[in-house]
Amino acid sequence: MIICIGEALIDMVRSPVSGSGYAFSPLPGGSPYNTAIAIGKMKVPVKFLGKFSKDFFGELLLKRLRDNNVGDELIIRSDLNSTLAFVKLEKGKEPQYVFYTEGTADRSLTIADLPSVLPPETKCILFGSIAMTMEPLTSAINALILREATRKNADQLDAPIISFDPNIRPFMIKDRNAFIEQYEKWVAASTIAKISLADFEYLYPKGEAEKTLQKMLAMGPRLAICTMGKKGALALLRRNDGSITKVSAPVVDLPVVDTIGAGDTFHGAFLSWLEKKDKISRSSLANLSEKDLYDALFFANKAASIVCTRRGAEPPTLREVERLKAPEKVKAAGGKSTSTKKKK
Repeated sequence: MIICIGEALIDMVRSPVSGSGYAFSPLPGGSPYNTAIAIGKMKVPVKFLGKFSKDFFGELLLKRLRDNNVGDELIIRSDLNSTLAFVKLEKGKEPQYVFYTEGTADRSLTIADLPSVLPPETKCILFGSIAMTMEPLTSAINALILREATRKNADQLDAPIISFDPNIRPFMIKDRNAFIEQYEKWVAASTIAKISLADFEYLYPKGEAEKTLQKMLAMGPRLAICTMGKKGALALLRRNDGSITKVSAPVVDLPVVDTIGAGDTFHGAFLSWLEKKDKISRSSLANLSEKDLYDALFFANKAASIVCTRRGAEPPTLREVERLKAPEKVKAAGGKSTSTKKKK
């Protein structure tokens, strides 16, 4: 089972109306929330951990989880209002956001609210996004990650995989240098670190994707992944002998309506592939074959390609992803993979 923790909010998505005005439509969202929905649609066991408002937006958020196979047993209800994110979309550009987060339900989760023990079937914990800029929620997530990254259950099995997606919104960050310092600590505590080119531009503006992924691997994670929009995805996997396997996979070229939820869907689909193939453990991850890693990346890319054909974060079902076949030119090209020995 996968547990997603972080913000759960309402995306107010702007669209034109008659005349010269605009209207905003309320759509459930938030990066970890969207990822939980993506996982639920893949028929993979998933729960959301967080705080939801008792207002009608909170009810909307809760209903969407339940309708998409996401467990709500770890959700606490609050009298505070729901977080709102107003979204402006422009063709060919990243979505622009304005967040209203002060005194809201999801950001009010505290360390004291955390369950003392997670369900024993927990195999992976996913975190990240603007939740890592909103206290006391940030401290609560940080405490959970540090606690669970090293725990072993009664059978002395691996600690759960920790999967991190920063999904950075620069205007939510008051001190860039302090954030980067903390970001690198979160990467170090993670098993999987997933990042986008837009995140790279903020964190390491002079860095090249592969070299930056190598830098991330050196911090501690087993797997570092970069999503690169139309260029697909690139992953570096560090094996037990120190060698690094590099694999890239393409997207499927589909008409783009907007890119809301694309990275979240990719993340959820990637973890879902691992779960369905019984490879969502630390030991299994270290032994992924190049083909397995390519298949996981391409599966996630297909899911992200589909969500981009839709308005808002509406991840595809497992059947929709499986039915999307790669064009012949993509099949012929395949993924690029290499394996290199770490220099001593």
